[in-house]
Amino acid sequence: MQSATQTTSVSKQALWAGRIITGLVAALLLFDAIVKVMKLAPAMEGTVKLGYPASVVLPLGIVLLACVVLYAIPRTSVLGAILLTGYLGGAVATQVRVEDPLFLFPIGFGVLVWGGLYLRDRQLRALIPMRNPVEDLIIE
Repeated sequence: MQSATQTTSVSKQALWAGRIITGLVAALLLFDAIVKVMKLAPAMEGTVKLGYPASVVLPLGIVLLACVVLYAIPRTSVLGAILLTGYLGGAVATQVRVEDPLFLFPIGFGVLVWGGLYLRDRQLRALIPMRNPVEDLIIE
């Protein structure tokens, strides 16, 4: 009997779509991390505007940088996605707390983080299979 990971394949189109989504998300989050690590004015002002002290900008940048690096390495990409989910969850909570309507933005990033990974990772597809609704209606 074959395991689910052996029978679940990834098409070339899905693989490349996943790589492109992952690359774009990683690049944008990497940019955000670098802005924070360099303590550039937009990061400092934005953090203070959200109610956090300026002293947390560097630690947040380092945490985000570590998460993005883990996400970009294929062997640790699932761990990176889990950690990015937590990071983005904090961003959502912060946005909701200050009643910013852009709280959907980090949710979208989280969807893209997992969507890119899902499209390119055969084992994740086996763990979370998408079902065909027509096949579910067929009674044997």
